[in-house]
Amino acid sequence: MLKAAEAIREVVANAIVTEVRDPRVRDVTVIGVEVSPDMREAKVKVSVMGDETQKNLSLRGLQNSAGFLQSKIANRMDTRYTPKLRFEVDRGQEHAMTVSEILARIQQEKEGAMDDRDQNDSGEDATPHSND
Repeated sequence: MLKAAEAIREVVANAIVTEVRDPRVRDVTVIGVEVSPDMREAKVKVSVMGDETQKNLSLRGLQNSAGFLQSKIANRMDTRYTPKLRFEVDRGQEHAMTVSEILARIQQEKEGAMDDRDQNDSGEDATPHSND
């Protein structure tokens, strides 16, 4: 099953880059493939750069190219069934980027707080007292 999933991922990824001519399919990366136990269906997880509109367009373009991609898989794999492809956007990359941004912001705030504390400790921001 894992070998089949990896073979499907390779075929689909290469075909998207080199052979799919649909202009809607842009900036697509195949992340992984999950194959059903009976090998009749394969869920292809993709990452698409761009906004939601671009993601939806790319998904529609991929779904329209599914028959072509299935024929590529049939040529490569010798199995009883050629799995029916279903595409879905893998949000893992987006979530990872969001977490990275949040962590970077926290780090900046932490460093800013440390700088403020260092300045107060050194007396740079201390206000002189006058004895009137």
